[in-house]
Amino acid sequence: MTSAHTNALIHATSPYLLQHAHNPVNWYPWGEEALQKAQQENKLLIISIGYAACHWCHVMEKEVFSDEEVAAFMNAHFVCMKVDREERPDLDQVYMQACVLINGDGGWPLNAFALPDGRPFYAVTYLPKKQWLHVLQQIVNIHVQQPQQWIQQAQHLSEGIRQSLMIPLQPEENNQKPLLDIYISLFEQIQSSLDLTWGGFNRAPKFPMPAVWEWLLQYYYFTHREEALQAVNSTLHHMARGGIYDQIGGGFCRYATDSQWRIPHFEKMLYDNAQLISLYAHAYQLTHQNLYAEIIRQSIAFVERELTHPLGACYASIDADSAGEEGKFYVWTEQEIRDLFDETTASLILAYYHINRQGNWEAGKNILYVTEDDASFARQYQLDLQEWLMLLNQAREKLFAYRTQRIRPATDTKIITSWNALMIKAYIDAYRALGDKTYLDRAFDIICFIQKYLQLPDQSLWRNFAQDKPGIPAMLDDYAFLAEAYLEWYQVTFDIRWLEQARTLVQFASDHFQDATSKCFFFTADTLSPASGFRIMETEDQVIPSSNATMAHVLYRLGIYMDEPAFINHAMQMLHTMLSQVQTTPAYMAKWAQLLGLTSYGIHEIAVLGEEARVMAASMQQHFLPDCLFMGGLDENLPLLQQKLVPGQTRIYICKNRVCEPPVTSIAEALEKIARV
Repeated sequence: MTSAHTNALIHATSPYLLQHAHNPVNWYPWGEEALQKAQQENKLLIISIGYAACHWCHVMEKEVFSDEEVAAFMNAHFVCMKVDREERPDLDQVYMQACVLINGDGGWPLNAFALPDGRPFYAVTYLPKKQWLHVLQQIVNIHVQQPQQWIQQAQHLSEGIRQSLMIPLQPEENNQKPLLDIYISLFEQIQSSLDLTWGGFNRAPKFPMPAVWEWLLQYYYFTHREEALQAVNSTLHHMARGGIYDQIGGGFCRYATDSQWRIPHFEKMLYDNAQLISLYAHAYQLTHQNLYAEIIRQSIAFVERELTHPLGACYASIDADSAGEEGKFYVWTEQEIRDLFDETTASLILAYYHINRQGNWEAGKNILYVTEDDASFARQYQLDLQEWLMLLNQAREKLFAYRTQRIRPATDTKIITSWNALMIKAYIDAYRALGDKTYLDRAFDIICFIQKYLQLPDQSLWRNFAQDKPGIPAMLDDYAFLAEAYLEWYQVTFDIRWLEQARTLVQFASDHFQDATSKCFFFTADTLSPASGFRIMETEDQVIPSSNATMAHVLYRLGIYMDEPAFINHAMQMLHTMLSQVQTTPAYMAKWAQLLGLTSYGIHEIAVLGEEARVMAASMQQHFLPDCLFMGGLDENLPLLQQKLVPGQTRIYICKNRVCEPPVTSIAEALEKIARV
């Protein structure tokens, strides 16, 4: 079918940009061509940023950017650029900060207005056609009549962005409180903001924020504070039973709009599901709750079924919308349930998932969520527990089969290096928790894909891969998360190549991303043109952990593996630089807080050498041991392994600060030493 309009986005690889390729708006991708055109014609810029799974991005594309009247005005008075925020998170951060400074908050679609050189002076999120046209007209009128106003506003806003994005990095102070005291005090900092009834934080909307709960699991491990574990368990239970979790197909949505995790925005992101698989795996190792194992298996099945490329790497996301309606694929009517099941079964399913004729969401539409555990529900309805579980599983299978006949939401098939690195780690963590070796196979499939298609001969990386070709150079999170994944892969394989790969990635990042003064890392390489002159540092956790904090973790652990004091000192300098912010806002600095815990309590170096080294290490790694680094195999190829291999025996050495206890030969003895040393 021939389209009436085609713009420059037709050559893009991003599914989000391609969604706008046939708008009457004369969109350009971000780049020099559009910037030069704006300067040559003295036109203001519209920089519209979104992502493929975004519901309100679709609404604005359909109602506003597909409108001929709107497009004519935009084309006449502006140079218009579309940006996929997942390809260019650096641009998104700069222009989102402008939006927050102007409006107090932000969201997507993000529509920034900028001078021809790219400096923003105004920004809005979603607007319907009439309001959008009004804003455009006001901006053009001021540009014609009082052009200095926008120039001054851009200067003022640029200074605000610079101050907010370039974190005021404090030099290391000589008179800090002991690190251990700081770490122990952090829980009190966030305790009052936790929702003790429904889990998460006591505000809505609620995002999963896995890094926070990973930190609290570590905090419980070190301090034995029951309140920390209770906060994690409450959060994981209520998310698993809420509408934020797909009760029929598995996998988590991006966030819930309410305080009880029941009403989601329906897009499913790889980065959320990867992190949550790791989180539930760690929680299972600690608590052995069957619910957590079930969530791990179901979420992995979802990723393999719906987010996996034929060659093993993983796609970015699944849309919230299908057939033009948000959530249509996932919601149910009471009549659908009655039509699918006999009267008795239908009544049970309606009660279990809180489905009613009026709808628990929109008119007649129901989001499935659970409020009782299966044993309580079975008792309430005088059912045998095993019979109820069998009936429930059969019902889920029937609901799933029925749902597959619906129009599916679109998949953003872009492959992002950093998010795939998170999925490598998720598969490894799931293997450790559940012992399923196929998860290691899936992790290695992703590694092989990255090595073949996203890693260059000089060991630099591409950020993304779509339409069978790589996209743009990688950002810091790509290097940090992949190096972290390689460290995890080494611990389950004892193949020294992966430590060397991690070291190579760190070296490349140090050469091209590092700030000489603070020793922290910029988000973009020195080879990539910064957004409007801003070269930002990402130090806070958002929906994914801070790339700087992750790189500090990698440096610290690599330093221990390689006996490289310079790496450890670099990580400690970064931590001390951020320490004031960790104490002030620990909820957004959870990845740093985890590093603080490791440096405060110390890391156990676990050397396992001999024919059974991998088997014994795997058995030990079934336990939750966040303070342990495993190394070994059949070669004494790391400094700590020297002169420890004894032919015919498999020995386990528990070490701390490179001082080792006498070796043991049983896993029970090793675990006892870890608890004691």
